[in-house]
Amino acid sequence: MSEQVIRASELAQYVFCAHAWWLGAVEGQPSAHQREMQIGEVAHRRHGRRVRTSVVLSRLAYLLLALAILIALVALFR
Repeated sequence: MSEQVIRASELAQYVFCAHAWWLGAVEGQPSAHQREMQIGEVAHRRHGRRVRTSVVLSRLAYLLLALAILIALVALFR
């Protein structure tokens, strides 16, 4: 038994136009909006990279803050 993954984009496509979803998911016909979909994929990848960079920089900032507090405490108790 094969489990099919239903993506949020498929649900959105179905809600927007059930016929378009049927043509793509069941009939296997490609969308007429390939260029727009490629532009959207590039934008989503760029956004994903920015989010990952933001998370890494945020964690680094907390690490540096903790290190500064540790250094201040060591200097205070000397």
